[in-house]
Amino acid sequence: MATLAVVGAGTLVSGDLAHPLIEDADTVLCADGVITAVGRAADLAAQVAAADRVLDAAGATVAPGLIDSHGHVTFGDYSPRQKAVDYLEGYVHGGITRTISAGEVHVPGRPRDREGVKALAVAARASFDAYRPGGMRVHAGNVLLEPTLTEEDFAYLARCGVWLAKFGFGAYEKAVDGVEQIRWARAHGLVVMCHAGGASAAGSASLRADDLLALAPNVCGHANGGPTSMPDADVDRLLAESTMALQLIQAGNLRAALRIVGRALEEDALARIVVGSDTPSGFGVIPLAVLKTLVELSALGPLDPARAWALATGNVADVWGLPAGRIRVGAEADLLVLDAPRASAAGTALEAMSIGDMPGISAVVTDGVLRFLASRNTPRATRPATLVR
Repeated sequence: MATLAVVGAGTLVSGDLAHPLIEDADTVLCADGVITAVGRAADLAAQVAAADRVLDAAGATVAPGLIDSHGHVTFGDYSPRQKAVDYLEGYVHGGITRTISAGEVHVPGRPRDREGVKALAVAARASFDAYRPGGMRVHAGNVLLEPTLTEEDFAYLARCGVWLAKFGFGAYEKAVDGVEQIRWARAHGLVVMCHAGGASAAGSASLRADDLLALAPNVCGHANGGPTSMPDADVDRLLAESTMALQLIQAGNLRAALRIVGRALEEDALARIVVGSDTPSGFGVIPLAVLKTLVELSALGPLDPARAWALATGNVADVWGLPAGRIRVGAEADLLVLDAPRASAAGTALEAMSIGDMPGISAVVTDGVLRFLASRNTPRATRPATLVR
């Protein structure tokens, strides 16, 4: 049983929106990829002494790894859209420990026929099931809905382990023609995301509030634009008239994102807000996309950084039903060590975020395994983590 102890945390961010900080704790124990204990080093001394690996956070912040709720993966660690290789490993250096596919839209020659659509989703899911680029877990195989799909097709997809679906790229004459497919998908346990806002470069539909309310997906994809945002009144209707999650992305409209968070706070609906990158896209490959969004929401918006962190961790885990996104016993052990960057006016990672500085990531752990010390994409941390043994 492989064990890891992360000790010396000055701050523990929980990933839980209701209780964003873990008080009176500085140590996280992991065994076989799962968090087994959270507490004080003095109380866990025997387990720390027995751990195979000990990572010292040196007084910095320990937080759950970020979950990109909108990644444009294809096959392998390659983006045909930007002709980039090893980009997913680079995203791990940006603190993203797992990615949820928003549909394998950018596969060259993407099939549109009924059998090809199913085959693509099944193959993409299977190909990433045991492949961890840079240690990242990729939840791939998002079936792109087409009007030719039948209810039995969704039963088949579910039997094959496909649990993600996306509406907005199919050959529907009208958006409401997809209501039945979305109902079937949800009935068979698939989490459905809808494209929202203006059409994208990949040829998506343009969907507004009336469409989304009729379709009733689990998630309104990139509510702040992908890249063109919906009108403010449409977002207000989705908050008031539905329970769907609203996704904010880096490759979207910042003004709209800040407004959506403000409105969610007013409506006590912050648990419905999730964060993703919507990259690689026309905006490029952005390893720091999710972290940058959280910094912007913290520095420019109404959220303190620890609560903002939950939008890309615990909230995403809740919406997609993932056993990760929080520092708590039983959760999968995806962890970051981060601190204020060198020369920042801030003293901690959370303080740095609140003034708009990008924190420095000095360690990433996925599945309870230390993947690297010192991110190649963030500034250097003031207090870097060290591997004691």
